[in-house]
Amino acid sequence: MENLKLKTEQLKINSLGPAKIDCPIKLSTVYGDNIVNYVKDTESVLYCNDRDRILERLKAGKDILAFEKAGPRKKIYFDPSKTKAGIVTCGGLCPGINNVIRSLVMELYYRYGVKKIFGFRYGYRGFIAKYGYEPLELTPDFIRDIHEKGGSILASSRGPQPTEEIVDCLERMNVSILFVIGGDGTLRGAQEIYEEITKRKLKISVIGIPKTIDNDISYVEKTFGLETAFSIAAEAIRSAHTEAKGAPYGIGLVKVMGRLSGFIAANAALAMNEVNFVLIPEVPFDLHGPRGFLKALENRLENKGHAVIIVAEGAGQQYLMNDFGRKDDSGNPVLGDIGLFLKTEIKKYFKENTNYYVNLKYIDPSYMVRAVPANAHDSIYCMQLAQNAVHAGMAGKTGMLIGRWNGEFTHVPISLAISERKKLSPEDPLWLSVLESTGQPIRMVNEEGEEK
Repeated sequence: MENLKLKTEQLKINSLGPAKIDCPIKLSTVYGDNIVNYVKDTESVLYCNDRDRILERLKAGKDILAFEKAGPRKKIYFDPSKTKAGIVTCGGLCPGINNVIRSLVMELYYRYGVKKIFGFRYGYRGFIAKYGYEPLELTPDFIRDIHEKGGSILASSRGPQPTEEIVDCLERMNVSILFVIGGDGTLRGAQEIYEEITKRKLKISVIGIPKTIDNDISYVEKTFGLETAFSIAAEAIRSAHTEAKGAPYGIGLVKVMGRLSGFIAANAALAMNEVNFVLIPEVPFDLHGPRGFLKALENRLENKGHAVIIVAEGAGQQYLMNDFGRKDDSGNPVLGDIGLFLKTEIKKYFKENTNYYVNLKYIDPSYMVRAVPANAHDSIYCMQLAQNAVHAGMAGKTGMLIGRWNGEFTHVPISLAISERKKLSPEDPLWLSVLESTGQPIRMVNEEGEEK
């Protein structure tokens, strides 16, 4: 949804200084000569492409909000022969990390001529001397086949590390560009690194590549790994559907990842079109009562004899006796297990309130989803994100990440991306598609005064 409070200055991208070196890629500046063109810093991607809203802003004398467009620049800031680059991955695993690492190395090495590329192991710990993790020197031969494997060849870790020591390490090693691959917590760390670099007046670029299968990075349409994640989840749904139809009053219950957002659950449901209920963190539901989820499930079994449910891990947390406010090392809320809770509550409800004996099969494919190699579509997306990250870093851009908006690759300030978490709005057309596909009630919340 459009952020009505967003201002032009929040979209501004910072640079280390004037770019004066000719780009070695040898592209064109002339349209119509059948050669790809460089991107100018004045080129942009509209934040809102609705005509009426644009006209309203113009009529009110307001700026038209737009992201800086990503892509190769005619002039670059860093001399490739003297440039050293670093790559780090943090947080949980996600399909496509190795694809991004590989594409960063290939683009730096072959397109720009950067020969010194270091991979820092085990996340931000890799910069801290006391852990003793030597950086890997990444060459095309070393990373050639890594995209065929899941996980990260650099491994990962959670939790913050002393920012000053991280920047000390970058300064000691004469790293010019640091590529940070990670989600919200990782990007918050990248922003602190950028601020410490700025404070010291160092010429080090910090470029983020957003990584989270939850797709919850703001001002980025889609993060890599999402499509692979819901493709794998869809396979679990197929199994759940088979199990549900294979027994009288059969129920297939699938839990997928999604701490604060339901994008995986929604997309997986649409991919299979065999799901009858989708429960996500953004859409509240009552468990009991005449309009609650369990009554809706009972009605479904009465009419059809089976049901398939997909629940995001962050849904229904108000029903769980977890330690509210507690967070993990990455700053994420510690969740109770909604899947096991629903499994118990569904069986209990039907035993105590109906004559049905339900056959419930529970499937949790979470770690299968995280650890698989990227599918073909995500592989392409990972490569494009990495290529644009290299273009930005070599041009001297900093404190930013590569995003995608209205079908175009963009530069997004890290500070803006971490200002809020992206969630699936119940008013989003994606959620309407889910409701129309599943046939579940628009709201499963009791009216005031009704029994819950």
